[in-house]
Amino acid sequence: MNLKNKNVLVTGADGFIGSHLVEGLIKEECNVRAFVFYNFLNSWGWLDTLSKEKIDKIDIFTGDVRDPNGVRQSINHIDIVFHLAALIAIPYSYHSPDTYVDTNIKGTLNILQAGRALKCEKILITSTSEVYGTAKYVPIDETHPFQGQSPYSATKIGADRIAESFYRSFNTPISIVRPFNTYGPRQSARAVIPTIITQLLLGKNEIKLGSLHPTRDFVFVEDTVNGFIEIAKSDKTIGEEINIATQQEISIGDLTRLIIKLLNSNAKIITDPIRIRPKKSEVERLLGDNEKIKRLTNWKQNYSLEKGLKATIKWFKDKNNLKQYKSDIFNL
Repeated sequence: MNLKNKNVLVTGADGFIGSHLVEGLIKEECNVRAFVFYNFLNSWGWLDTLSKEKIDKIDIFTGDVRDPNGVRQSINHIDIVFHLAALIAIPYSYHSPDTYVDTNIKGTLNILQAGRALKCEKILITSTSEVYGTAKYVPIDETHPFQGQSPYSATKIGADRIAESFYRSFNTPISIVRPFNTYGPRQSARAVIPTIITQLLLGKNEIKLGSLHPTRDFVFVEDTVNGFIEIAKSDKTIGEEINIATQQEISIGDLTRLIIKLLNSNAKIITDPIRIRPKKSEVERLLGDNEKIKRLTNWKQNYSLEKGLKATIKWFKDKNNLKQYKSDIFNL
């Protein structure tokens, strides 16, 4: 599928990955409608940081994915939907699981219902590597069992399975896109890499983190965005669940030591008990298999971990970016 001149909707466009995806789709010469969360400040999230030239190319739609009427209106005259809007913080899902059900499951259902009724050409549903839980084998391919080790992951499993049911029941043209641990400029302060970098850039001598032994498969945001775009372009991806992964892993402890080295710091790592997940909820190991996305699309990884970290650090070193983060607060 050629994306040029396609009418596309990005939900969660005001967020980390969503804002980067909007930029990527502009480069593809799509007609982009950006669904952002309605708020009294009239904030468009990270889209507010884009140039006027880019903003002028975007049709901003303010709403709430939990509202079926607003969702239907946003999808009117849309060819392809990229559904990224979700609640994603794992610690906060322990606190307010019902809001995750409303947003992640019911919000996804609203997208599927509207997309089906309005006959969209393709609907990309964003999943997460957290649906796999702790690896039972590695690399984790798309047939790996699902494990709801947090309310967040459970709601994403539910959303994925509802999407699958629409494909099987109604032949709705969905693809389930499953990024592993995406990182890069604009990432939420509740994620581990911004947590480390912001503390170091503010001159902290002790870096407060949770468990250091779990491993993750970190994907730079531009590689994740290219994954979404290539999955949208491919005619082979309808009805499929597809990982976006590097097929490499690193422990949180080793990741922290690498960032400390890149920033020429002498900071020590401190384990903060408040940041540790409940034992049975911690995902101990994530290492994704990327053979399927390579087989079905033209996707390839362009950023090594060190290259991506350097680009991320450069962005955070800009004082205008760094000041938006509160490194002294543990973000749920």
